[in-house]
Amino acid sequence: MTLTKADLVNHIYEKNKLRKAEAVLAMEALLEIIKTSLADNESVLISGFGKFNVKNKKERRGRNPQTGAELMLSPRRVVTFKPSSILRQRINNKKI
Repeated sequence: MTLTKADLVNHIYEKNKLRKAEAVLAMEALLEIIKTSLADNESVLISGFGKFNVKNKKERRGRNPQTGAELMLSPRRVVTFKPSSILRQRINNKKI
């Protein structure tokens, strides 16, 4: 099952007794803060959940999987996520 932004808004709406418009604004504000921070090369740490980082990838040699032709992949920035130990334990069904 995929959890969408609309699903998250509905959870916020139902659990916090907010109007739906307020839940949408809360969700959009949170996502905007995360996006802006990552774009500014800042890490985002959410206690009990995990940490989002931006890493710089160097230019490297790659291969087109369909044709087998070699090509150079340009340098880029990627977002990584490292789950907290609490989240890892919960995913692995261990009591905390």
